[in-house]
Amino acid sequence: MSAKPNFTERKYLAVFLFVTSLFFCWGVALTLGDVLNRHFQNVLHISKSRSGLVQLSLFGAYAVIGIPAGMFIKRFGYKRGILLGLLLYALGAFLFIPAAESASFNFFRFALFVLACGLATLETAAHPLVAALGDQRTSDQRINFSQSFNGLGGVIGPAIGSYFILKAGQEHSEDLVAVRDLYIAIGLFITLLAVAFLFIKLPVMNQSQDKKDVIEVKPLAQQKHFIFAAVAQFFNVAAQGGTWAYFINYGHDVMELSDEKSGYFFSLSMMMVMIGRFAGTALMRFIAPYKLLAVFAGMNILMCIIVALHFGWISFIALIMINFFFSIMFPTIFSLGLKDLGKHTQQASSFIVMGVVGGGIFPPLMGLIANHSVATAYYLPIICYVVIMLFGYNYPRLVKTAH
Repeated sequence: MSAKPNFTERKYLAVFLFVTSLFFCWGVALTLGDVLNRHFQNVLHISKSRSGLVQLSLFGAYAVIGIPAGMFIKRFGYKRGILLGLLLYALGAFLFIPAAESASFNFFRFALFVLACGLATLETAAHPLVAALGDQRTSDQRINFSQSFNGLGGVIGPAIGSYFILKAGQEHSEDLVAVRDLYIAIGLFITLLAVAFLFIKLPVMNQSQDKKDVIEVKPLAQQKHFIFAAVAQFFNVAAQGGTWAYFINYGHDVMELSDEKSGYFFSLSMMMVMIGRFAGTALMRFIAPYKLLAVFAGMNILMCIIVALHFGWISFIALIMINFFFSIMFPTIFSLGLKDLGKHTQQASSFIVMGVVGGGIFPPLMGLIANHSVATAYYLPIICYVVIMLFGYNYPRLVKTAH
């Protein structure tokens, strides 16, 4: 075996690039939810804690659909799994039409839930598929690279939302028409993407992956690195969901910026996710992924403390930098948790995807504190980063005891 395995193989390149584009698509959808969070506060006149239910609808879908999506993909394959995910994504977007007509917060939450069922199905398929498109020693790098385009989607999402939804003074900034029209356009785009994917042929996966199915692999319940990864992913997305949900509120309430300007700064912070993932992919050529994960988690503990103490622009810059250090966490936790699981890989992927429900539980809890002080609410994610830091620090021992 070569000392430096290839990033991927030529025969996988077309599929790898197409699947990477899916990471971009769900990045747009998830960060648009944070723009909707603020817009619904203004238009539907709901509290910060209740608007946090937007994130519960989005991330809660992952807990509901994670295992069924894994079973579907195991039976019908990656291609049909991705097609199902795209169709659910489009359906949820089109449900914004009746939701806007009825001006019902609960109807919007249902539409977001259906859309997020599509996102969860896509994630359940895409992560193990990207990991399998080459040597397993470079799976961390491939997943981080693909997730970089999730970060790009995260930049585009709030920028689009701020311009079309939050921009003050425009015709539909105080109603739901712009929201409806934007999601119609998204639904049409995703539908076209699903049609294009019908013509993509998936290659036979790397045989080195298949050989692991022949070797006896311990049950998932005995794989400590997988169990800790699922727990760490729950807290990771919890921190993500809470941080993103109240970013615009922090800009408005603490920094006294307009909603539109806060939205653009949120877009800038999402650019830090993309930069962090490209930087992380490069650094992993020299630093073990679990070590880098622990260091970045420690840095975010410091960033959260600075944000909560509200030192003006210093704290706002720290809030933006949270996304830089957050960047590698989701893909790295995912990849580390799936290492050497053989025939259990797809099932493990389903469980780790379910951990995304943390992003639905944390925003309403942070909202209860944010109702009184948005800055103080940012002490809460520190709990999450402590768990992630412990996972990274202990990873070599977890792997050793699991095999």
